[in-house]
Amino acid sequence: MSRIYLSAPDVGVLERKRLLEALDSGWVAPVGPDLDAFEREVAERAGVPHAVALSSGTAALHLAMLELGVTAGDDVLLPTLTFVASANVIRYVGARPVLLDVDGRSWQLDAGLVAEELRVRARLGRRPAAVVAVDLYGQTPDYDALEAVCREYEVALVEDAAEALGATYGGRRAGSFGAAGVFSFNGNKIVTTSGGGMLVSSSKALVERARHLATQARQPVVHYEHLETGFNYRMSNLLAALGRAQLDRLDAFIARRLEIRNFYEEALSALPGVCFMPRPQHGEANFWLTCILVDPREFGAGREAIRLALEAHDIESRPVWKPLHLQPAYRDAETVGGGVAAGIFETGLCLPSGSGLNDSDLERVVSVVTALAGDVRGHGR
Repeated sequence: MSRIYLSAPDVGVLERKRLLEALDSGWVAPVGPDLDAFEREVAERAGVPHAVALSSGTAALHLAMLELGVTAGDDVLLPTLTFVASANVIRYVGARPVLLDVDGRSWQLDAGLVAEELRVRARLGRRPAAVVAVDLYGQTPDYDALEAVCREYEVALVEDAAEALGATYGGRRAGSFGAAGVFSFNGNKIVTTSGGGMLVSSSKALVERARHLATQARQPVVHYEHLETGFNYRMSNLLAALGRAQLDRLDAFIARRLEIRNFYEEALSALPGVCFMPRPQHGEANFWLTCILVDPREFGAGREAIRLALEAHDIESRPVWKPLHLQPAYRDAETVGGGVAAGIFETGLCLPSGSGLNDSDLERVVSVVTALAGDVRGHGR
């Protein structure tokens, strides 16, 4: 049997067709009609007027920090339960990440902690330069509360929607919150360009300035003229063609990942000690990954035992993100709380969720988990 991956790219005939058309057109550099169209189409999907396609979601976050004036010595608040890139870009500009805990009812950035931290910092004269909210695993935090408190204290809000293309909150689309939103098109994301990202915003000035910096800050003259340091961050037209084909299939991808989530819930929810990442209360997820929590006292084995059992059957699964305050690279970062995120990491497991999985694949996953549950119960833990 073939290996089952966590979230493999779902590419096919349409993607091949669009790539070959772009190749035959001669537009292969970081400029071309597919690149322009991909920016327009992603912006429309996010419900914002402006977008710039980039080499990665990390590049997009880096440019967002620069465009919002985050600089050396500044503090930036963000959730500790996220991929490390969310914090790395803060250090790129010389600022300090301040790691906040998540809400156990949603696994998202705790808006109450953000409000309290901003209140305390305002009193002490230590207002942060920005708040980065992360749309974890394709779901969104409480943006009503986050936008309100950031407005109150005049702090910029950035939406790290790397995992959330197609998700919504309160009828608004992921990527449309705060001063800027960021998407990732890495190979394991719900839409992929093999590698790539997008910075989106309601601000034309912010996006055009980011576009300038992403093209080595070259001045619009015939020779190469540079007044400041820029970056080689633009996406190629070929990858944009792939992204356009993927974007055309986004609704189908989301529908299939929802079916996968429902399949797992129906099959595994009755097992003792197994529960699922809570579904969003004020919007729709894109169900990028289906994640479970495993109570080893009730199940009889921990999430690592499940992961190893799956791996023994050539099935990839993965612990949820290790909180940044537990990462050696961020051991010295200021942290507010962290116990909720640590608990999710200790017991959380991401199950195979790619839209290309068939029902037979899902049955293989379920059979391994249920067999392990039966085995540990049969042997009295």
